[in-house]
Amino acid sequence: MRIATIRSAAGTPTRERLLEAAMDVFAAKGYHAAAVDDIVAASQTSKGAFYHYFSSKQAIFVTLMDALGALLEDGIEAAIAEERGALAKVEAALRVVLETAEARRDLARILLIEAVGLGPELEAKRLGIHRRFAGAIRRHLDRAVEEGSIPPQDTQVAAQAWVGALNELITQWLAEGRGRLAARLPALRGFLLRSIGAAGRGAARARRSPGAAAHIRRNGGVRR
Repeated sequence: MRIATIRSAAGTPTRERLLEAAMDVFAAKGYHAAAVDDIVAASQTSKGAFYHYFSSKQAIFVTLMDALGALLEDGIEAAIAEERGALAKVEAALRVVLETAEARRDLARILLIEAVGLGPELEAKRLGIHRRFAGAIRRHLDRAVEEGSIPPQDTQVAAQAWVGALNELITQWLAEGRGRLAARLPALRGFLLRSIGAAGRGAARARRSPGAAAHIRRNGGVRR
């Protein structure tokens, strides 16, 4: 899926073109097969321009990984702000992850497939994004325990299990290359809620969050 724009607080049109081109090249060729020359050609810039903004292929790849993390965090915050109750907020976060992965398939492929096993620095970056998301889930699970929406439990393990389930579901969907990811939400939602003892406890509505959807539409590109 084509990314319309890549926004940067300190960006320039040339830098944004390079990032957009890198997105396309990495998604199409994979990290190992992609070359700086491919990104330069796709962006219609120059090697001098590339190395002015990025020190290496890995540096621009790390920038894209950071961009995905920012997109997810922004979308999650927009969605959970509209929900009442900790459990409803956790479900909103779950919806946003699937919506974002479906709307930004190339970003999801970069994080969940291309970024795996690329060395210590990139692996640390990838796991850091996962930890931030798991941490957000855990905070709301802790509040759900306090509210009595779910029984007391090890919320750190529960949050890590949720992230693992999401990663596997999205990775398999990317590999299959067909169907709508959002169509898998009801089954996933039921499974994850049962895993924390939330079944039948007045869980949140299984609908798309208007705020999250609007946020994703407004942010057609990736902020960096």
